[in-house]
Amino acid sequence: MTSAQQFAKTRLSALLSPAGVAIDGSAPYDLRVHDERAFSRILAAGSLGLGESFMDGWWSADRLDELAFRIFRAGLDRTAADPGRLVRKLAAWVLPRGRRARAFVVGERHYDSGNDLFAWMLDRRMIYSCAYWKDAATLEEAQERKLDLVCRKAGLKPGQVVLDIGCGWGGFARFAAERHGVEVTGVTVSKEQVGPARERVRGLPVEIRLQDYRELSGRFDAVVSLGMFEHVGPRHHRTFLRQARRCLADDGLLVLHTIGASETTGAPDPWIEKYIFPETHLPSLAQIARAAEGLFVVEDVHNFGAHYDRTLMAWEENVEAHREAVAERYGERFLRMWRFYLLSCAGSFRARHVQLYQLVLSPSGVRGGWDSVR
Repeated sequence: MTSAQQFAKTRLSALLSPAGVAIDGSAPYDLRVHDERAFSRILAAGSLGLGESFMDGWWSADRLDELAFRIFRAGLDRTAADPGRLVRKLAAWVLPRGRRARAFVVGERHYDSGNDLFAWMLDRRMIYSCAYWKDAATLEEAQERKLDLVCRKAGLKPGQVVLDIGCGWGGFARFAAERHGVEVTGVTVSKEQVGPARERVRGLPVEIRLQDYRELSGRFDAVVSLGMFEHVGPRHHRTFLRQARRCLADDGLLVLHTIGASETTGAPDPWIEKYIFPETHLPSLAQIARAAEGLFVVEDVHNFGAHYDRTLMAWEENVEAHREAVAERYGERFLRMWRFYLLSCAGSFRARHVQLYQLVLSPSGVRGGWDSVR
């Protein structure tokens, strides 16, 4: 080990100490370093260096989720070096996320990764958003509980027409049509999702479109958006809600389900931005409320972010069960990247660093008040 590497190791050890994490320690969440270049790489590039050096096999941990939990719980994400934060903040302002010209980027770079990957990872309905684990023992049950919860919050009744913004592989649309007798229009920006989604809803009163939300028209009894608002961007939050309001009947409800930040921030995590979700920004509750002013009455806010920890761990378990197939199809480095994504995010939700907000919004307020259906 060179003197520079020893210096970097000492600094990194001191940085991790408040989280109770050691280098080459015996705890399952300790970093086991396989390449000494990892020390300076992590110090120099923060979370980007941490993730990339893991992808390259320079370090490992038996419980990556617990490592992430301790890092976030100790607030090390705020104290670690991140030389590109200011640049990303400026870029987010000059070239804001959610621009119409970039509307299909997240579909192309994430959701179009491969339907087989998501089929291995998700439940049979291919629901790629936080499950609701109340009174549920399996991922299948928890996702069904979530879909049922959304339908009850939206007050769906037979014969209604429903808009699903960010419909994914059509899981919610099929559930709502079969269980509640509604017609559904679903839109997605992922070319790879359209075909399987249309096949999933074949024979049902459901239309699936490859379309940006800004191009929507028509009038609907209810609007639902599950896990799409994260890709809208703060400068377009109001645009999204204004469009949802235009499409919603005066007595209808919007159910908005989104990962959310605990604080209003101007820059996304650099590793997530580069490798997982480009053009993405987690909204704070304050940002959502400001964007809704004058457009909607906030009837209900339900935070079940702790449920995302269990959801992500279930997804990772499924990926692990198909490890050989994923590695053969996408390569070992991709497999390590995907595991880092799932497990580090699980740790962040476990630490309550990020949240899952499910809001019920009405155009003018439900007369007599909205009755909770949780």
